[in-house]
Amino acid sequence: MEVNQDQLFMKIAIEEARKAAEIGEVPIGAVVAYKGEVIARAHNLRETDQSAIAHAELLAIEKACTALGTWRLEEVTLYVTLEPCAMCSGAILLSRIPRVVYGAADPKGGCAGTFMNLLQDNRFNHQSEVITGVLAEECGQLLTSFFREIRNRRKKKKERKTSNSDAYNN
Repeated sequence: MEVNQDQLFMKIAIEEARKAAEIGEVPIGAVVAYKGEVIARAHNLRETDQSAIAHAELLAIEKACTALGTWRLEEVTLYVTLEPCAMCSGAILLSRIPRVVYGAADPKGGCAGTFMNLLQDNRFNHQSEVITGVLAEECGQLLTSFFREIRNRRKKKKERKTSNSDAYNN
């Protein structure tokens, strides 16, 4: 299979998502490309920063604005491993990003076509082209594995707690 440019940039976003997972963050990564070059990359830092707005997309957008010296990101593509939420979709629209490529769909909160589609709503003064499903299986597997591991840890902790309380009751 030939790897296209969208797949290459998504692989970099996946690297960012893995960095997030390594520090206990939900594994979501984002990359901003301009004229075929990565100008910004980021991963979720909500837990690390204890900030509701430390999403990968917002952090990458902020870095891209700094790199280009403008808030109008009219010639970039944003790559993100998970479909953007409402907050991130709003930032995408407000920063005038013309093209968004994402991996895994988010049926509970995706606002780029799955749950709702803010990015292509013609009531806004800007819309973005949306490319879906790029390396979706790999992106989705990162999230599935991460949340499975969390559930397993909670289950083991609960089992230890139950077995400890049983020992005290005997």
